[in-house]
Amino acid sequence: MVGLATLATVGVLAALGEPATLGAASLFSALALLPVNVVSLLWVRRLVHREGSTLRAMIGFDRARIGRDIAWGLLWIVVLWVPFMAAVMGTMFALFGTGLFAGFETALAPPAEEIPVISPVVAAILGIIAFVTFAPLNAPTEELVYRGYAQPPLVGRWGAAFGVMVPAVAFGLQHVFFAATPAGMVVYGVAFFVWGLGAGIIYLRQGRLVPLIVAHFLVNLATSLPALLLPAAG
Repeated sequence: MVGLATLATVGVLAALGEPATLGAASLFSALALLPVNVVSLLWVRRLVHREGSTLRAMIGFDRARIGRDIAWGLLWIVVLWVPFMAAVMGTMFALFGTGLFAGFETALAPPAEEIPVISPVVAAILGIIAFVTFAPLNAPTEELVYRGYAQPPLVGRWGAAFGVMVPAVAFGLQHVFFAATPAGMVVYGVAFFVWGLGAGIIYLRQGRLVPLIVAHFLVNLATSLPALLLPAAG
């Protein structure tokens, strides 16, 4: 997924005629992940079927438990958000010291000269595509790849610490594509590693992907909604 994200980001920028800068890449990252999610989901499906199982079985979806799974998902948002934000603040402090709050503007926002100039119509179309496809595809795909498929065999062969840590590292690396600056890449990498670590521990103990997919979906929905609302607001 990390390699596919690299290729997709460069491809989207080239298709839009934009330079391959971090600032431009971060703005189109949700769009660039569309082909990544599709390819990764099909890839995992093929591997799981070859092993005699299905994605539905791996996810563990059960209509009778959907209420409880949603409740668990809401709880996991809170549980994962606290260390995630602590990682963001701690990394920002390590990079900027006491000026960390001023550093947010330079580290997490793209430089003005790297912000692509696109028409409101194009922005609206891209926003709709990002909103409609990002959360529904990205949440189950990442949970299936990192937690559902990768983690169990690593835990079985190398133990819980290694099995949870390795997918979390890859999860953090993949999310540096959302960053607009080198400093932002460090912050995102550390913060999403911490999120992946927490999600891996939850899956290790709970053994169910549905609550994590619910939490992931709701967070993705909240982060992709501005892509739809900002063009409409002008």
